[in-house]
Amino acid sequence: MDFIKRAGLYLRQKIGRTALITLVMSAIMIFVLAGIIIQSAAIQATNSAKNSAGTTVTLSADREKAFASMHKSQSSSSSSSSSSSNAAPAAITMPSVKIKTAEKIAALSNVAGYQYSNSASVNASGFSAVTTSSSSGGGQGGFSGSSNSGDITISGVSTTAAETNFKSKSYKITSGRGITAADKNTNNVVIESELATSNSLKVGSTIKVKTTDDDSKTYTLNVVGIYKAKTSTSSQGGPNMSDPSNTIYTSYTFAGTVNGDTTSVTSVVYTLTDSSKEKAFTKQAKKLISSSFSLTSSSETYALLMKPMKNVQSFANKIVWIVGIAGTIILALITVLMIRERRHEIGVLMALGESKFKIVLQLFSELFAVLVLSLVIAGVAGNFVGNAVGKQLVSQQTTATQSTSTGAGFGGGGQQPGGGGTAPSGAGRSGQTSMTASGSQVSTLKTKISAKSMAELGGLGLGIIAIAVVAGSTPIFRLKPKKILSNE
Repeated sequence: MDFIKRAGLYLRQKIGRTALITLVMSAIMIFVLAGIIIQSAAIQATNSAKNSAGTTVTLSADREKAFASMHKSQSSSSSSSSSSSNAAPAAITMPSVKIKTAEKIAALSNVAGYQYSNSASVNASGFSAVTTSSSSGGGQGGFSGSSNSGDITISGVSTTAAETNFKSKSYKITSGRGITAADKNTNNVVIESELATSNSLKVGSTIKVKTTDDDSKTYTLNVVGIYKAKTSTSSQGGPNMSDPSNTIYTSYTFAGTVNGDTTSVTSVVYTLTDSSKEKAFTKQAKKLISSSFSLTSSSETYALLMKPMKNVQSFANKIVWIVGIAGTIILALITVLMIRERRHEIGVLMALGESKFKIVLQLFSELFAVLVLSLVIAGVAGNFVGNAVGKQLVSQQTTATQSTSTGAGFGGGGQQPGGGGTAPSGAGRSGQTSMTASGSQVSTLKTKISAKSMAELGGLGLGIIAIAVVAGSTPIFRLKPKKILSNE
C-alpha cells in the first residue's frame, strides 16, 4: 500500500497543483451533477404531469368523413344541375352522439368519469349581446353553412369544472358558481363578465333568449354564476363570428332542448383511470359506434404539454455526455503532463523495483482523493447551478414551443354552435377543441440533489478518472529506468 502513502505525500507537497486539479475536477463534477439533477427533475415533472392530467378520449363526429360526404354531395349536385350557376353550396351535416351510446361506453372498464358537451345558437331577447369591431375585412375561408346563426352561443356541459377552458384556467368563475350535475334539466346559466357588465346583470338575474328559427319561442334563463374569460376577442375571427363574451354555459340538456333533440350531444370526453389501457378502451368503444364517429386520444395534447420537459431532458443528457467526455480528455492531458514532469520520480521508483502497475495506481489514488473533495464541492454548488441552468432551459424551451404552436390549432372561446343537424361555420369542432390542453405547459423544475444523483455522479467520476489515468499513463509502460536516469 506504499503507493497510497506516496500519493498522499505528493498531494501535500504539491498543494498548488493539487488545488488546480481540484478546481478543474470540481467544475467538471458540478456541471455533470447539474445535468443529472436537471434530467431527473424533468423526468419527475413529466411523470407527475401525466398522472395528474389523466388521459382523455373524445367521442365526436368524424369531421373528415363529414367533409368527404359534403364534397360528394356537391359533386352530385353540380353534375345534375350543371346549367344552374346559382346553386347553393352543400352544408356540412355533423351527426350527433346518442346519449344512450355514450352511456354504454361510459359503462366500460377504465372510465373514471365523462363530460357531455352540447351546443346551440340563440338570439338575445331583452338584453344585448357584446359586439366586437374589427379592422380586418375578411374572414376565414371555407363554407358558411347555415345562415341562421344567433348572437348568443350556448355551450352545454355536464359540469363547467370539467370543461376545457375552466380546467386550463383560461376561464374563471368570479361570482356565484359553475354548472354542476345538479343543473341537469334546468335553465340555469353561467355568463361572461363582459356580457353581465354591459347589461347590468348579476347572480340571481334572469335573461331571455329566443330561437333563431322562431322568434316567438323564448326561454327564461337563471344566472347562477359569472365567469371571466382571459381572451377578449375571437381568435377564429371572421365578421360573422360571435365575441367570446357571448358564450353562455348551461347544462347539456338545455342545449339539446334548444336544438330540438334531447337524446343527443355534440361530443363526450371520457377520462380514463389507467393511461396504459387507453388502446384497449378505444378498441372496445369503437365496437359501440358507427364509422361516422371518431375517438380522439389526448396523447397529442399531452405530447405538446410535455415538449419543453422532453427538450430539457434531452439537453441535460447532452450536458452529461459532453462534459463527461471533455472532462475525460482534459484529465488525460493533465495526467500526461504530470508524467512528463515526474519522469525522474518514476524512473527512481522503477529502479527500486516498484511495478509499473503500482505506479499507475498511485496516479489513480491521487486523482481519486481529488475526486472525493470535488464531489463534496459539487454537492454544495451543484444544486444552485442546476436550478439556474434548469430555469433558463425551461424558459427557452417553453417560449420556443409556444412560438411554434401559435396559430397551429383552434382558438379559444366557447364551444362552437351547431350541436346537431346542419352546422354553422366552425361547428362540429367541439371534438377537436375539447382536446385543447387541459392544463398549462409544465414550465417549472424542482431540482434537488438526491443520494441516487450523488451515486451516479460518483460512478461517472470514477469512470472519468479511470479512463483518464489509463489513457494518460500509457507512456509509463514504455519507459525503462536506465534510459530515464541516464537522460537526466
